[in-house]
Amino acid sequence: MIAPLIVRPVNEHDTILLREGVDGLADFASLIGLDLQDSYMTLGSGFDSVYNKWLIRSHDMIPVIKPNRRGTKDEQKLEQMYADFNEPIYQQRFKIERTFAWQDTYRKLVIRYEKLEATHTGFKYLAYSMINLRAVFGGNSL
Repeated sequence: MIAPLIVRPVNEHDTILLREGVDGLADFASLIGLDLQDSYMTLGSGFDSVYNKWLIRSHDMIPVIKPNRRGTKDEQKLEQMYADFNEPIYQQRFKIERTFAWQDTYRKLVIRYEKLEATHTGFKYLAYSMINLRAVFGGNSL
């Protein structure tokens, strides 16, 4: 895990934080010399919007966002929604979800006791460092 963190109260949905997150990721990648051009960004169906896809493409990345059916039953509309969806890449998303599950093993992150954002962010970095150490030296493959 290498990425900038955005820590906000639990009542702010992730879709609101996407712009700040993508911009932060692009800045961080540039800072460490990582080229994100033509890399995939996978997101759940809650992020399915024209704006979010545009935002990701504006950073030269490829959005892989599971289409939100929104109750659509028309087969042609469904085919159009899934036309540019890359299912094999999206299936790799389980690695991200597994990482979130590893993060949730740290009670201090699941139930936020800290009032200061900096303290909570510090604990997140500590947890991510421990996850990275476990992945590198503990034999767990990512």
